[in-house]
Amino acid sequence: MDEKLIISISGVRGIVGVNLTPTIAAEYGCAFGTFLKDKYGRNTHDAIRNTTSVCIGRDSRTSGQMLQSAMSAGLCAVGIDVVDLGLVTTPSVAVMVRELQCCGGVVITASHNPIQYNGIKLQLGNGIAPPVDDAEQIKQYFLDKHFALVDSPSCGKVISNNQTDAAHIAKVLAIVDEQVLPVPWGQEGGAARKFKVALDSVNGAGGQITKKLLAELGCKVTAINDESNGLFAHSPEPTVENVKELCEVVKANKADIGFAQDPDADRLAIVDETGKYVGEEYTLALAAKYMFSHKTGKAVTNLSTSRMIDEIASEADGQVVRTAVGEANVANAMLEHNCIIGGEGNGGVIDLRVSPVRDSLVGIVLILQLMAETGKTVSQLVNEIGGYYMSKDKVAADRTQAQQIIDLAKETFTNAKLNTTDGCRFDFEDGWLHLRPSNTEPVMRIIVEVTDQRTAQKYIDVVSKIRERVLD
Repeated sequence: MDEKLIISISGVRGIVGVNLTPTIAAEYGCAFGTFLKDKYGRNTHDAIRNTTSVCIGRDSRTSGQMLQSAMSAGLCAVGIDVVDLGLVTTPSVAVMVRELQCCGGVVITASHNPIQYNGIKLQLGNGIAPPVDDAEQIKQYFLDKHFALVDSPSCGKVISNNQTDAAHIAKVLAIVDEQVLPVPWGQEGGAARKFKVALDSVNGAGGQITKKLLAELGCKVTAINDESNGLFAHSPEPTVENVKELCEVVKANKADIGFAQDPDADRLAIVDETGKYVGEEYTLALAAKYMFSHKTGKAVTNLSTSRMIDEIASEADGQVVRTAVGEANVANAMLEHNCIIGGEGNGGVIDLRVSPVRDSLVGIVLILQLMAETGKTVSQLVNEIGGYYMSKDKVAADRTQAQQIIDLAKETFTNAKLNTTDGCRFDFEDGWLHLRPSNTEPVMRIIVEVTDQRTAQKYIDVVSKIRERVLD
């Protein structure tokens, strides 16, 4: 299957030097800047503060500086000023967009994709990715080369800002209960304990800021792969196959917990105190358990996330709202329903008190607070929540093939309850299956959650046979 540049509601993602070039980045900058000027008005410098300024940051990928420069050039070419945040995490950019009251943000990142990839993620002035209609308009501006280029005196300028880590950490510390985890460490009062934490940041953007945060919380940290050089020490997605070194470090150092981040630090996976990989699904579940132990309300997650959060919310007389997959869908629903917690089963936790994006730092502080407050180990907390078997997989399929597979699955699983908000989710008496085309890769994702592995495999085998029919 030929790799093509992917332009979706998540932004742009491609292979550097093949289909993602500085020309592409510059033109995408022109398109985004033109869209922002149309959205906020072309002459509104005085009406709304910084309406023609955009924050831009990048993860540690070696191609990041090149693409950031090109994207900045495109923005400046249409009269947008650029605030260069340098090497920062994705959630940090969202914090700064809101802190500086900019009209948008840009992150140069390919998230968990391998090193040959990079991408461009967009944020509006609220720190959230553009909704579908806006994303389609930006895409069309790019394809049509609809650029509102300006003359020399009107070009935007680039200024640097090195306050991102401090601003982000301050936002996260503000949600910490100082009676549980005194900040800074050594403050009198409270029943806090000093946790031993192992951290694997895969040489991405999260290493330095996360170590600073954990130091503020008084944690003793053993960090691996914490050089932000973009040379990933292992495949960057924080899955069980990729965090074996972290598991060994937890055991060797008798750590209380291990945290694994992806390259742009918006996702978080967990290793328990025995060195066992707990996974990404439990990140949101444990964070929600802490939040619902203090208040009731609503949570938001997507159709592909474990039902564990439903049970946690139910025990606190709370509710769960389900959306299509995608951070922006979850964040917008959280704002609409005034939710106390939200996120996705990929290890992304959203707390609106910090910013409306997935944030591994938020996940870390909520889980440490849960451990401190209950006095329980990670494995004890996980065992209290657990009880389901979940399988996540992806198979090669373009959007047309994925839709054909979904249509045939509908004809096969005739007794299932269907939800077609995003691909199709099939709810059975013993669990659920979700089939959906990816927004960032030419693949179809297959997620199934049931009571045991054997039952899960039964559903996976049926989908595999359907896929073989489609691809023959």
